[in-house]
Formats: sequence, structure tokens, C-alpha cells
Amino acid sequence: MGERKALLILHGKQALNEAVRAAVEGKREQGWDLAVRLTWEAGDAQRMVEEALSAGYKQLIAGGGDGTLRDIAEAMSMHPNQASLVLMPLGTANDFACAAGVPLVPVLALELLDVAPHAIDLGEVGGQIFLNMATGGFGSQVTANTSEELKKVLGGAAYLFTGLSRFSELHAAYGDLQGPGFHWSGELLALGIGNGRQAGGGHVLCPEALADDGLLDISILPAPQEVIGTLKNLLADGFGIDNMFVRARLPWVEIKVSEGLHINLDGEPLEGDSLRFSARPAALRVHLPENSPLLRASR
Repeated sequence: MGERKALLILHGKQALNEAVRAAVEGKREQGWDLAVRLTWEAGDAQRMVEEALSAGYKQLIAGGGDGTLRDIAEAMSMHPNQASLVLMPLGTANDFACAAGVPLVPVLALELLDVAPHAIDLGEVGGQIFLNMATGGFGSQVTANTSEELKKVLGGAAYLFTGLSRFSELHAAYGDLQGPGFHWSGELLALGIGNGRQAGGGHVLCPEALADDGLLDISILPAPQEVIGTLKNLLADGFGIDNMFVRARLPWVEIKVSEGLHINLDGEPLEGDSLRFSARPAALRVHLPENSPLLRASR
């Protein structure tokens, strides 16, 4: 499928990952000109994307977790259609990749270089781009406060452990959400605005979200007293209370929040008490499995 040339932008913590090294060497043996660049500090991913595009690379690979993926997707979105993206999930949660059906084994992930890319949407809020999900409420606070050390030891279960250990801090927060033909306000425990389906290490908040429909999926978990009283079970079940959510699918949504509502963007804290989220349709070409659950064509 054209020139067999790609650049892997790899999170610096993965520099000694033998599985990544073997996967890269395997693609080179198949005739790929595959270069590797390592990130070291904030801003590296964006700079490397700029350099790669200037050098004529048409296929980039994001090697890292959801944060690395978001940084690279945001940088690529500034140069529409100049290159396509392959995901090499190497983080703790890998929420977007897992929902999309991207293999977690590096050698298998790189096989997607030979699969035609699909144009997918991106989310946008206050000039910031997100690929997977914006989350709010207690769950997003847990994600933001889960230590790197705990993630190393427990993997994705670290988010659950942190949530259970901080159960006493639970409180509802007020939110007002408005979009085309939609309005909801009240006390809530959790909020998901998804281009992907899950966040926080596997909690499925937007189970029907599609990445190529030009819309954002909105999921709200209201906070009646009986829900608050059983949150410990909800966390343990991965928010397995689908019928209690209020849901909508919108091109944009405006949110006004109270001081107690914590929001993050693909795992990064987001500040602001009045925010407008919107979908940017077909903003990024990504190599996903043909049967990816996030693609309309696979339905």
C-alpha cells in the first residue's frame, strides 16, 4: 500500500522494551523503512510529528499510553491528511486501543501498517483535542490521582484499587449539560463524553460510541442516594449499571459544572466551569482492524 516507510514515536519509558524492539526489527525484515524516535519531555511528541511530516513520512506510529496517543493525534490534527496513524498500545489502561480492537502485542499492532486507514473523528474542547474521552466526576478524580508506582505494580487494577481506597471521599457534583435537542441538569456521580467507549482502565462509560459518526456520545450517571450508597459495588463491577445512565449522541454539548466536579481529558486534568465539547468529523486517519467495534462499517 504505497511506500513502506514509517516513523515510530515511542514514549521514553519504553526505550528498553524488548517486545517493541523485536516488532520493529520484524517489520524491517519485511522491507519496511521503520525509524524510531524517543520522547523525553513535554512537547517532544508534537515536535517529532512536525519533523516527521516535514521529512515526508506518510505513516506515523504512536508507541505509548493514552496520553502519548492524544499528544500525537493532536499534533497530527494540525496537518490534516498529511499522514495516517498506527497505534502501538504500551500504557497501563490503553482505553482507546482496547475499545477499538487494536492488539496489545507490539508485533501484532504493527501489522496494522498494512491495513488501509479509516478517517475517524476527534473531540475538541477549548482548543484542546482528545481522541478517546473526556470524563467527569469521582471516576476522573481517581484516574488523575492513581500513582505511577501503583500502576506499575497492579496495571489497570490500580484505578479500581485507588477508587475503593478513596471511597470515603465520594460526593456528587452539580452539572448542567445542553446540546441540540438535549438538556439535563442535576447531581451526578460520573460523566463521559466519548469518541471511544471506555476510560479509567476499562470502565465502559459510552458503550455504543463510534469513532467515525461525527458525534460525541454523552453518558451521565445521576446521583440518587441509593446509587451513592452502592458505589463500592459499582466500581468493582466496572460501572456495570447500564440502565441507570442518561445518554445522548450529539455533535456538541455545553457543560456548566460546580466546583466539586473533576474533569479530565484522556487522563489529563481539565480546568474550567463552563466548557463546550464538539466533534471534529473525519479529522484523523487511523489504521484500525477492519472489524473494529468503533467503526460504522463493522456493524
